[in-house]
Amino acid sequence: MPDAAPAASFGDDRFLTRARTLFYARLAFLGLGLAVLDIPAWRLAFKIQGTGPAVIYLLMVGYSAINYVILDRPRLGKVVTFITLCCDLMVVVYLIAQSGGLRSPLVASQLLFTTLFVTLFPSPMAVVPPLLTFPIVAKIDDLLGRIEPADVFILLWFSAINGIVVYVLVYLDQQERSRYSEVTRLQSEVKEVAILEERNRLAREIHDGLGGALSSMIIQSEYIEGMAREADLKHEIRELRGAAEDSIEELRRALKAMHGDLDLVPAVAEWCRTASTRYKLKVGFRREGIERVVAPETTLAIFRLLQEALTNVARHAAATSADVALQFGPDAVMLSVKDDGKGFDPTVASPLGHYGLANMRERARKVGGEMRIESTPGAGSAISIIVPLRKENEIVPA
Repeated sequence: MPDAAPAASFGDDRFLTRARTLFYARLAFLGLGLAVLDIPAWRLAFKIQGTGPAVIYLLMVGYSAINYVILDRPRLGKVVTFITLCCDLMVVVYLIAQSGGLRSPLVASQLLFTTLFVTLFPSPMAVVPPLLTFPIVAKIDDLLGRIEPADVFILLWFSAINGIVVYVLVYLDQQERSRYSEVTRLQSEVKEVAILEERNRLAREIHDGLGGALSSMIIQSEYIEGMAREADLKHEIRELRGAAEDSIEELRRALKAMHGDLDLVPAVAEWCRTASTRYKLKVGFRREGIERVVAPETTLAIFRLLQEALTNVARHAAATSADVALQFGPDAVMLSVKDDGKGFDPTVASPLGHYGLANMRERARKVGGEMRIESTPGAGSAISIIVPLRKENEIVPA
């Protein structure tokens, strides 16, 4: 489904374009109104006397200008536009009543206002003001004693035309919205396909380039180890080979993540075993709750946060053990890492050049999560990362 934000932006842009068109249409009507006020024969035809009509004309000029100025404010612009359209309609009702009522040649202009209301505000309630024009004019004719039997047909005729106009415009508006939603959906799918293709291309390049180089390093280190005679040299070569093998494993894990094939629970469990061996640290792991499918970007973020957390424990905590828990809830997944190290004061800023915790918070934030730290000097530390799950995440089949 398209995002709500682009859809709202589309609606606001469309309203702004149509409201500006309304302003230019008003200029044409204001020009005709000025002619009515200036030409004596037209003033007589509309029975315009005194200064009242001139005051109304100036008010129309004023609110039209104000309406145009505040159009860039979506909510206020819509409210003011609706109110000023109703004011325009009241002026039209006055002119229709003054020039013959239901038999006035200006009755047809009511259809224009129906079109404007439905175009700018495509909702059932928005068309009520223009549709009330005919009952109001008919009531005025009745009060003036000039309504005739044929006027009923005129009333029904224009009401039917109004109904057709409303139906057609609402239908076209729904079609436009539907097509926009479809285009937005297709654009999103095309973008996802392009990202996937680029990700696959990068994965192939990394696998063939960096992966091949690391494999060559492992082969060469094995060959050099066989040639070496000194025990210390053999040890250093084995360390080098081990680092290359760890790099190969990290590369494979990264490629799995790029393909969306990295399973969170197995990856966390495997890294806990790796950290136990690499850091000479007793690392326990447990999973709680019913496992759920986690989005690839969230899976990778949680895994990287685990790596950073255990690395920090090994480097800075002087701990002998760490407990890792991966908890699945109905709405979120939580990773917690507790150690029995020396602890620290989380309220004290990290030394200059140490950005590990800040980077972890930023990584968690990018996937919509948060990181919590509980630690006391001399009493170990506990880090929790809580990331909300998408509603579409399903329970992993047994």
